[in-house]
Amino acid sequence: MLREVAVSGASGKTGYRVAEELIKQDLKPRLLIRPESQLPEQLSECTRYRLSLFQRDALDRALEGVDALVIATGARPSIDLSAPMRIDAFGVQRQVESCIRVGVRRIVLVSSLCAGRWNHPLNLFGLILVWKRIGETALKNSGLDWTVIRPGGLSEREDDLEKEGIVWTGPDLQTSNSIPRRLVARCCIEALNTPSSIGRILEVTSSREEPARPLSAIEF
Repeated sequence: MLREVAVSGASGKTGYRVAEELIKQDLKPRLLIRPESQLPEQLSECTRYRLSLFQRDALDRALEGVDALVIATGARPSIDLSAPMRIDAFGVQRQVESCIRVGVRRIVLVSSLCAGRWNHPLNLFGLILVWKRIGETALKNSGLDWTVIRPGGLSEREDDLEKEGIVWTGPDLQTSNSIPRRLVARCCIEALNTPSSIGRILEVTSSREEPARPLSAIEF
């Protein structure tokens, strides 16, 4: 049974929503953030660790004793074209290695629709989708209980989300459409609580025309 779940990238736009959704499910989030990051006020009482993903001992201490990890770290488009390599590939790899060392078996990784595709405009920002696939591969080859969530275009919208259903598919079946970050966070929590999601890449978008169905009812 899950009790405490670590969230890396918890100060980010998806990460803090994952933490909020964990709290709604009566789970205890443990927040992993960069030293300079600011947290929303509503998460101020949560346990937090300020660190770099490349500080091995600090990362091990931050993950020791949790029941699962949601990796919500991700490079943002910028002039630093090395960021996707460091964060989306090597940063994910370091977190996976730490989980192996400290005994955390369950990981959910937030990746991206079209991860691994070369001919995509996002790759103009340091081959970001290529590096995301490399991060996914590090997780897939880890021997841990993993799930990869690949969301479509991310929106900040928070209104009327209960009227939207999730379009769940397996890998490389969706190429467009969007999903609010709040729904991505809920997908992560649902995956954590759905044993059949283990060992799967799940692509997610949302639509008001899509009926609301639990992940456990989806056949892939």
